[in-house]
Amino acid sequence: MLTFAPGPSKVYDALPTYLQDAYEAGILSANHRSNAFMSLYQETEQLMREKLHMPDDYKLLFTSSATENWEIITQSIVEQASFHIYSGSFGKKWIGFAKHINPATDGLKVEANQSIDVANLEIPEDFDVIAITQNETANATEVPMAVIEGIKDKFPEKMIAVDTTSSMAGIVLDFSLADIWYASVQKCFGLPAGLGILILSPKAIEKCEHKGESGRYNSLSFILENAAGYQTHYTPNVLGIYLLNRVLKDLEEIQHIDATTRDRMQKLENAVAQSKSLRMLVDNAETRSKTVLAVTGSEDLITSIKKTAEKEGMQLGSGYGPHKPTSFRIANFPAITNAEIDKLVAFLGKY
Repeated sequence: MLTFAPGPSKVYDALPTYLQDAYEAGILSANHRSNAFMSLYQETEQLMREKLHMPDDYKLLFTSSATENWEIITQSIVEQASFHIYSGSFGKKWIGFAKHINPATDGLKVEANQSIDVANLEIPEDFDVIAITQNETANATEVPMAVIEGIKDKFPEKMIAVDTTSSMAGIVLDFSLADIWYASVQKCFGLPAGLGILILSPKAIEKCEHKGESGRYNSLSFILENAAGYQTHYTPNVLGIYLLNRVLKDLEEIQHIDATTRDRMQKLENAVAQSKSLRMLVDNAETRSKTVLAVTGSEDLITSIKKTAEKEGMQLGSGYGPHKPTSFRIANFPAITNAEIDKLVAFLGKY
């Protein structure tokens, strides 16, 4: 069954080869304090610089998931409170977890079709970190890099943390615009779930050191202390890191992937726009994701389309939260081939 679910999504077709190679290389039995693991970590960080254009002075860290990073950021970096700008369910969950740790947390909810009005955006001095859900998987929206740049320019004294769970490795991210970036590998990286990525600038590391939070299993100070020697603070998902390494080696540079992502999304959007019975959940092109497309229609029609797609060997992602019964979501992730996207476009053309 070909899945277009937006995570966990389709893995790269080369995965069986990677798995066999991992076994034969003996990396699955490697101690995470060993030279073999440290070399793997160091090489993977360098590949993130080469392929995704992560800046030379930013640090790559490994966690268990993107959602673990919600807690790490609040407990180890936020000193006063974080201000969250979000439009959907995952952004709402992030602010919820942050509030549980720090009740002073607050934010601004924008509608799916609403562009962030940077000129009139007000964030009081009480907040030292701005949290942005750049790509909201639940409702298929995005915050463009230009908007993040505008926020950075308007609030230069504040640190910005960015959730790119369903966009990192699918589109170009300008890492210089923020100090904290995070993702999971089961979306645009085309890998099985179970590995989170956290990327920090020198300023973010300095802020962590200034706060001085320590003593927890996932205290950032503890993670960074180990990462300085290309080790992890706990026994990590070595297989996940090895697979990430192999995917990065085989990837084109991100600007080429970005161009393909945008071309394919245009095909998908055209198919929906030409449909008599379907429409895009997000009407505003400026706030519409490039890596996840949400399609809406009547509840009966959505149910029927999903069942028909399964009969043709395709699984469409369910809607999420309040949109669950009246929408489906399509992943436009790099591991899905152009031919598979074309098959879906032809299927949507029937409606």
